Amino acid sequence: MDIQSVRGFHDIFGKEARKFRKVTQTARNLLERYNFEEIILPVVEFAQLFQRSVGETTDIVQKEMFVFEDKKGRKLALRPEGTASAVRAFIQNKLYALRPYTKLFYEGPMFRYERPQAGRYRQFHQIGAEVFGVAEPHADAELIKLVYDILSELGIKGVVVEINSLGCKEDRKRYREALLSYLGGVRGELCPDCVSRMERNPLRVLDCKVEACKSATARAPKITDFLCEECREHYEKLKEYLKALGIPFRENPHLVRGLDYYTRTVFEAVSDELGLTLIAGGRYDYLVEELGGPPTPALGFALGVERLMLLLPDEEQKRDVYFVIPFGDVHAYALKVADLLRRLGKTVEYSYRKGGLKKQLEFANKLGVRYAVIVGEDEMRNGEVTIKDMKTGEQRRVKLSELEEGKLG
Repeated sequence: MDIQSVRGFHDIFGKEARKFRKVTQTARNLLERYNFEEIILPVVEFAQLFQRSVGETTDIVQKEMFVFEDKKGRKLALRPEGTASAVRAFIQNKLYALRPYTKLFYEGPMFRYERPQAGRYRQFHQIGAEVFGVAEPHADAELIKLVYDILSELGIKGVVVEINSLGCKEDRKRYREALLSYLGGVRGELCPDCVSRMERNPLRVLDCKVEACKSATARAPKITDFLCEECREHYEKLKEYLKALGIPFRENPHLVRGLDYYTRTVFEAVSDELGLTLIAGGRYDYLVEELGGPPTPALGFALGVERLMLLLPDEEQKRDVYFVIPFGDVHAYALKVADLLRRLGKTVEYSYRKGGLKKQLEFANKLGVRYAVIVGEDEMRNGEVTIKDMKTGEQRRVKLSELEEGKLG
């Protein structure tokens, strides 16, 4: 039987695993520098959580969720995104009672049944951050700065942040009427999906990637023209703060994001050079209350690890590996040497192969190690090891007592 991985689920190893860890560790380091606290969320949730939060009319809920029944007939889902789970945890664990505001981040796999393509899989990995309990626009600006810092630390050039405001519930009602009136006039130019979206969630038409729909909505009314005074002031302050932080940004009136819970600020960090959205997020000031918690303003973002991996160069593993080669009945002594080197903080590979010194050194070269640590019966009798620098060819004897003192000769 030829057993292979399920389509859309992939193995990550070698240089790709190094890229994966570079993205995740860079993001984690910055999140901790911004004083976010980690939360580890379950992979499986009740499907209703995503139907209520993400929205019944979104592509995620309608087409892309992995949904199944447990033995009691309850509908469960592999999480397609992290915000809903974070909100559920915030409410269930009464985190709102612990401090005036809460800053959380999470990391892990997400699942969506969509067509696999470069940087997009059915199991993919996200790092997300959520801020609960802060309504002020400087929180939006700081979160966008965090996103920009992550991309800068990864060495990704030419990043621009696109922003828009979706306003409050009342703004959305007024805008919905104006947008429906406009879409009615271009209905014949829209794709079948967008014709369907018109009735259920017309803002989603603005998010369509079909060229005909993009052209048809190019002159659609802007939601920023329908903002109430409070929402307009919030948006203007956000732009002021982004300018103060030196973050390159532009307004995109068609930016609505694909999820129903967003309000006010939405943003995407994009690469014009690559035509890719790199990190995205926004506000969801009503979601906590809608899921049964107290009224709580909130905002967050998520980054796709595999998407950012596409932008990173290949890197060789940069470690000075000490390759311990035992000869004869010296394993008890050689294993002690390997253990000592590891306790000194060195990366150590113990040879499990048989063969003469020449073959062992050839193998060490294939592994790309920096030092060969030769341990024979003579070295064992004298309480020594022979260390060979594989780059220079230099070879020297070192007493085990010197190693114990942290001296490598």
